[in-house]
Amino acid sequence: WGNTTPQLQCLVPVRSLRSVDTAVMNGGGAHDLSEEESKQDGAGDTDGGEDSNEQEVIVIQDTGFTVKIQAPGTEPFDLQVSPQEMVQEIHQVLMDREDTCHRTCFSLQLDGNVLDNFAELKSIEGLQEGSLLKVVEEPYTVREARIHVRHIRDLLKGLDPSDAYNGVDCNSLSFLSVFTDGDLGDSGKRKKKGSELEQIDCTPPEHILPGSKERPLLPLQPQNKDWKPMQCLKVLTMSGWNPPPGNRKMHGDLMYLYMVTVEERHISITASTRGFYLNQSTTYTFNPKPANPSFLSHSLVELLSQISPAFKKNFTALQKKRVQRHPFERIATPFQVYSWTAPQVDHTMDCVRAEDAYTSRLGYEEHIPGQTRDWNEELQTTRELARKNLPERLLRERAIFKVHSDFAAAATRGSMAVIDGNVMAINPGEETRMQMFIWNNIFFSLGFDVRDHYRELGGDAAAHAAPTNDLNGVRAYGAVDVEGLYTLGTVVVDYRGYRVTAQSIIPGILEREQEQSVIYGSIDFGKTVVSHGKYLELLERTSRPLKVQRHNVLNEKDESMELCSSVECKGIIGNDGRHYILDLLRTFPPDLNFLPVEGEELSPESVRQGFPRQHRHRLACLRQELIEAFVEHRYLLFMKMAALQLMQQKANKESKLNGECESPLEGKAEDIIPGLAQAKELAESLDTEDGSDPKSREVVLNACKAVGSISNTSFDIRFNPDIFSPGVRFPEDSADDIQKQKQLLKDAGAFLVSCQIPSLVKDCLDHSALPMDGATLTEALHQRGINVRYLGNVLAFVDKTPAKAQLEHFYRIGISELITRCAKHIFKTYLQGVELSALSAAVSHFLNCFLSSFDAVAHLPADELVSRRKNRKRRNRVPGGGDNTAWASLTPSELWKNIVSEAQSYYHFTLHCENADQVVEKYGLQKITLLREISIKAGIQILIKEYNFDSRHKPAFTEEDILNIFPVVKHVNPKASDAFHFFQSGQAKVQQGYLKEGCELINEALNLFNNVYGAMHVEICACLRLLARLNYIMGDHHEALSNQQKAVLMSERVLGVEHPNTIQEYMHLALYCFANGQLSTALKLLYRARYLMLMVCGEDHPEMALLDSNIGLVLHGVMEYDLSLRFLENALAINSKYHGPRSLKVALSHHLVARVYESKAEFRSALQQEKEGYTIYKNQVGEAHEKTKESSEYLKYLTQQAVALQRTMNEIYKNGSNASIMPLKFTAPSMASVLEQLNIINGIIFIPLSQKDLENLKAEVQRRQQLQESGKSVEDLTVHSPLELEDKIPMDVNVD
Repeated sequence: WGNTTPQLQCLVPVRSLRSVDTAVMNGGGAHDLSEEESKQDGAGDTDGGEDSNEQEVIVIQDTGFTVKIQAPGTEPFDLQVSPQEMVQEIHQVLMDREDTCHRTCFSLQLDGNVLDNFAELKSIEGLQEGSLLKVVEEPYTVREARIHVRHIRDLLKGLDPSDAYNGVDCNSLSFLSVFTDGDLGDSGKRKKKGSELEQIDCTPPEHILPGSKERPLLPLQPQNKDWKPMQCLKVLTMSGWNPPPGNRKMHGDLMYLYMVTVEERHISITASTRGFYLNQSTTYTFNPKPANPSFLSHSLVELLSQISPAFKKNFTALQKKRVQRHPFERIATPFQVYSWTAPQVDHTMDCVRAEDAYTSRLGYEEHIPGQTRDWNEELQTTRELARKNLPERLLRERAIFKVHSDFAAAATRGSMAVIDGNVMAINPGEETRMQMFIWNNIFFSLGFDVRDHYRELGGDAAAHAAPTNDLNGVRAYGAVDVEGLYTLGTVVVDYRGYRVTAQSIIPGILEREQEQSVIYGSIDFGKTVVSHGKYLELLERTSRPLKVQRHNVLNEKDESMELCSSVECKGIIGNDGRHYILDLLRTFPPDLNFLPVEGEELSPESVRQGFPRQHRHRLACLRQELIEAFVEHRYLLFMKMAALQLMQQKANKESKLNGECESPLEGKAEDIIPGLAQAKELAESLDTEDGSDPKSREVVLNACKAVGSISNTSFDIRFNPDIFSPGVRFPEDSADDIQKQKQLLKDAGAFLVSCQIPSLVKDCLDHSALPMDGATLTEALHQRGINVRYLGNVLAFVDKTPAKAQLEHFYRIGISELITRCAKHIFKTYLQGVELSALSAAVSHFLNCFLSSFDAVAHLPADELVSRRKNRKRRNRVPGGGDNTAWASLTPSELWKNIVSEAQSYYHFTLHCENADQVVEKYGLQKITLLREISIKAGIQILIKEYNFDSRHKPAFTEEDILNIFPVVKHVNPKASDAFHFFQSGQAKVQQGYLKEGCELINEALNLFNNVYGAMHVEICACLRLLARLNYIMGDHHEALSNQQKAVLMSERVLGVEHPNTIQEYMHLALYCFANGQLSTALKLLYRARYLMLMVCGEDHPEMALLDSNIGLVLHGVMEYDLSLRFLENALAINSKYHGPRSLKVALSHHLVARVYESKAEFRSALQQEKEGYTIYKNQVGEAHEKTKESSEYLKYLTQQAVALQRTMNEIYKNGSNASIMPLKFTAPSMASVLEQLNIINGIIFIPLSQKDLENLKAEVQRRQQLQESGKSVEDLTVHSPLELEDKIPMDVNVD
């Protein structure tokens, strides 16, 4: 590391929160990862199997200890620390604590010796349990004074959400606390359980009830009462007298601040080396002498508290509130999340924000010496860190992740600055589209085809697609992580209609000509090609995981050049001696379905679906997920072929013996093929014979040929990415090979159309895939390797499916995604012609044309600044320049015509609609959903208020409603590999029914995730959700509640407040709240989930049935029978529609409705419902099944009740008022019975409710462990719920 240590250490994220478990792993768990498992999880680089794990656990098992901290003016307090921490982390904690948060410029001293900020605690002599560390105030420097002011400003804005609305500093919104009234963990203990029932008001707002048609927008961001700002100061800004003149510098003046207190006192403050004091300057006269009294204080807070009573009072209250908030509400997220709606926030004076905008504070240079960061050096150095054992790998992954998130933030700021015209081009003489920029050591280029580079590939369309393809390549090579091969930091930003690619800079590349620096690959798409031994060796190591075949191509002199990548992939050795590869846009093979080639015939499956189709550009490639799925599919085929042949050989032998010679291959291959298990055994037997037996060698050879393997002795499929690249020529001698490769590509294309699309639709039919909005739909397509350009095909396939009615939700989401993507394509070019001053008018006009029923006429913005002289045409140099009002002529009918033709030409799908109202009518879409989708995709932020889309008299949007335009950013997400393996092993254990071991592994994974990602990350969210579910199943409801609360907060912060995942998390949390007796909170959470779901996808969605069953059950539990019925009957209707009237889910729905009718004493209706359920059970699982028996018992009971009621009624009629009435049993359901039903519908299997059950569970776990130790196979001992037949143990974790 040499002298870069402090710099690197700055990159290592500081875990500023103690609540996040420190790096101390609790050992134990790691032992379960036997060598086999870690190997098969792909952790091939763990060396030495078992031993390395043993040793790794010991390394990390340093236990924490406690030190005492003594700060000036406070009592000493204890702090728990861990030996791995740096001293700096104690600084962070002190700056966050309520009583010490106002100090920033101090050192920590042990026995009078100052501790080094970057030292690890374990390396400090004499530091041990109980040591006393003193906080000693240090003199300020200009840098320290600035940091202090910035920190005080952050404390003052501690509860202010405006940073989250503006999308800065990785702040984002979270609303959970509005519904739980603070922290769930504590409030659970405080509330009186018994009296809670009476006080609940259970009626939801009108718009949440089933069948309601209104979809208001305001409830999306409920008012958080904590956000009502408590004003501590009116103004805090830099003074106009800065910087101090020379003679004052020599008196120690660092800078001057100007403030207005709440009491309207205007004051001028000097920041000096000794602290802050009042001076005698006013706005117009400079008098730096100290005022009398000057209140010299080391901290600004102490100074202000002496001057302003209101400051003192409100600051204390503010800090109390700030510290009470859940840490997850205030930690920064790793990547910025933007909100598409925001309220009108008052713009206040903010010195720090103003200073950030006008000084070139590029990244985080206040933490790093040497001002701007050398991104390339940081990105590559972190890759080079050691990775032999777990602690090293954790440190390395943590550094890589941190640098990546910093780089993404800097690249995003830079891209916006470029498009906003704040960065000078490096080639200012050329026209704007051709300009390139360098800012903060990052290189920016615009997504246009500038030098006709892509002319043959589709011009601008290709130039727009290339950066994302390149990014996918960077992601793939980064994941393979070959030592010695380097890729560039790459971020793709879409902003204001432009696509900007931001890349780190290869040292020395700007000084050299491109021709002389490329030593591998081609700079002209294969006309000239060079190769290089070292590159071949490095790329060879990636060829198996990426399925890239080594191949030869001809260069301009007709010499054969060997490559192990596509020709565009260029190798450049930087001045730092590293081997870089760039332009990875063809890492994956071309998609022939969208690449018509003369004289090539596609597979019949593709042709039947109307392929090949013309696409905008010729860079369409297959996704990595598809390649993996295809190879996996071929592998099974290979096994089956081999098995078949061996059986044939056996059969032949036998038939020869018997003298009969009929062909055993009469039936279809599928019928005689043995199970996969046999195929696997067979493969192993082939391996063990090491091919010495000619018979088996022949079998393998035939099977290899049949599946297109590139080797004849083993299964190995790879693709040649240069096939069908225009301009690439192959040597004569590889003609056969090329033919094979072409066939393989055609097969892969056919596989996508004939296997992957149908399997996606099948998953949606049996509800194992449940997309709710555009983002989750795209994810579902991508997981199966289907590109979004196939969306039209997927929809056409759904249209032809017999069970189309059960796919209505999927079809609707697909149509909405297709329409908003077409609108986004049009919006992109529309925005490019708008000058900055008309931006909000143009965006609101576009949204009106897209969504409003009013026939929109654009209002050209009245020019706020009418110039005296007639405006002479100036030549504008900003990309968004041009005095262009063409946008104003767009009309709704024209926009919708364009959308329809875009759908036809891009997605080959025919939309039947001429305006928004027809779309709503024909496809059942909601305008609010379309608004959400287009805003998220295009980065529009709108004012949160109720929009009237359907008014025929005035447009829905005005220019005041458009608040901001945000960038849409794509980047690489570095992974925490070790943590992920633990997580997967934990999941596997849980699915086998070993809850306790699973729980330990997942806790372990959580520790490692925290270690790499810091506290906030999507994967940590999945981890917490699973942990909560396990806690719940094992009976620890309180712990479940705490973990699930974290999962909800994290999902809101990292994915967004209305992301489908957040909706799911809310539902889980509601269940655990109910189990903890917090009924009103459970209801509020469920209502929130329902509101969000109505907005995101509407009422008609299978997931809504589950949500409504939950709501209905809770309402039943609190004896709101009529309301309960509305929700349960809606759930019944949706279940019948999406699961078919004969499904067990529907039977359960009938039973739930019957129970409510029983509570209302309407026995006839109850009987009718239960009979329906009974019939389904009888037909589906038979008379003898316990579910059928339970149902029949319940029917008998209902009949008795009905008869008893009738008898009583007759008695009353006969004898009038003096009848002797037998009291009837009207039972309010017990909480336990409601909880039991809730668990069943949420797919949770067994819940130990009593102490006895807990004892049994423990005994059970021990019995299992003994069985395991004795090596017996353990059958699945989980208690099955006969209902969720497909569900072993509740698993609902989708991590990527």
